[in-house]
Amino acid sequence: MRKSDLALLKLLDGDTDYLRRYSRLRDISKSVRVSEYLITNACNIRCKGCWFFEYDFDKQSKEVTSLEKLEAFLLKERQRGINTALVIGGEPTLFPKRVKLFTEIMDNVTVSTNGLSKMPFKGFEDVAVLISLFGGGKLDDELRAIKPNKSTFKGLFDKALQNYKNDHRACFIFAITEDGIDYIEETVEKIQKNGNRVSFNFYSKYDAKEPLYQKNRDALLEEALRVKSLYPDTVLSHPYYIRSIVTGKTHWDQFSYDVCPSVSVDHPDNQARVNNGNPVLPGFNAWAADLETINLCCTSGHCDNCQDSQAVFSWLLMSMAKFRSSPEELKTWIEIAESYWAQFSWISRFDQGVDMSHSLAKSAQKTLITSDAVC
Repeated sequence: MRKSDLALLKLLDGDTDYLRRYSRLRDISKSVRVSEYLITNACNIRCKGCWFFEYDFDKQSKEVTSLEKLEAFLLKERQRGINTALVIGGEPTLFPKRVKLFTEIMDNVTVSTNGLSKMPFKGFEDVAVLISLFGGGKLDDELRAIKPNKSTFKGLFDKALQNYKNDHRACFIFAITEDGIDYIEETVEKIQKNGNRVSFNFYSKYDAKEPLYQKNRDALLEEALRVKSLYPDTVLSHPYYIRSIVTGKTHWDQFSYDVCPSVSVDHPDNQARVNNGNPVLPGFNAWAADLETINLCCTSGHCDNCQDSQAVFSWLLMSMAKFRSSPEELKTWIEIAESYWAQFSWISRFDQGVDMSHSLAKSAQKTLITSDAVC
């Protein structure tokens, strides 16, 4: 056993099971290098509070439609050391041929979708599908079931459930909000009965004056934790992570731009951030649909109004050093990291023949743990 593992085993109070689980996390983190790709400015709905349209990202760059140009770009990304893609839009499922190129060039591919159009299964078996969901219950239609012409419709969540029933690739990313406290349990129950899993996100009201403000924050947190306890296998989110996305806080700091790791390392405005001593995702860039523009970060670039789930996950995972004060804290970090990777179905190839209840359990997106960060 190497010296670093002996030291960790001591920190874990001799728990060899958690040491094994940590070792798998370390192996995965060394194997994954990710960037984010906007592949289209088009979308078949207009969600209230969607940062992409609220901040006119669709007007800031012209999307590349040529598959040849996209292929050449992705080959350059591989040369840059990137092997994992988070594919977003707009709505990526509208352009399966573009997504297919990612599957042919990248080792691991995750698609973020609104769920209205199904990601084909044949040829995309190994693609992780993260399905957006806002508020839950009838609130989801109020917030998301809006066509580009501003007309509304019903049943968007039900359509997503139909599209991905018993689909091992699918994980719902459920943006919880105080306005939907009463819908959290019923929504999770539907996801469970549909044969899917869910990870909680936090709904930032980008169309409001104070997007992060929640008058009933404590009640929201209490209900999210209660539903997690009722559906522990369906809700992937760890209780510590749930507290962090709702409050924006950890036991050591407040989430902010200065600590967010999900910033584009090659964006000129991020150089002070990259060099401020806090970890960043190595090699991570958020590319616009023109395949030339690098956006500031993984979401809107309006950092004062952001508590993006994957960015917060990145922060937690790359802050292992903050969880070394006790065996309980270190075990908590291991469980948080496992719950992160469990979102992504392609992670199963790392777990062949492994007890999933003690391992990562299914796929990834934006958060890497570098060897320096975890050793």
